[in-house]
Amino acid sequence: MRKALLKKVAATAATVVVAGLPLLASAQVDLGLDYATAIGLGTQDVRTTAGQVIRAFMSLLGVIAVIIVLAGGFMWMIAGGDESKTKKAQQLIISGVIGLVIILSAYAIASFVINAITTGTTG
Repeated sequence: MRKALLKKVAATAATVVVAGLPLLASAQVDLGLDYATAIGLGTQDVRTTAGQVIRAFMSLLGVIAVIIVLAGGFMWMIAGGDESKTKKAQQLIISGVIGLVIILSAYAIASFVINAITTGTTG
């Protein structure tokens, strides 16, 4: 009986010590939070930076979609009445417009979510 109680006490003490070690270690370790400013990185909020990256990516995709529509229009102009080239150009224009609608919708949704997160967590 006494031996079982001693084992339980030893196990509990070991658990408390093992669970408490990270707390002691973190009190003595520099987490490096000031290194970003020391090496010249921005001090802007991560949410704002992520929003800017998403907006830049969506803008790039929008430019690509507009280029696809313009390429389809150019192909249609130089088709010279050839039915297969005209059909291919129309498909390219339709695909570009559908892509542009999807990109604009994604941009609107992403902007809404980013603004909601930024204002919801800073206010």
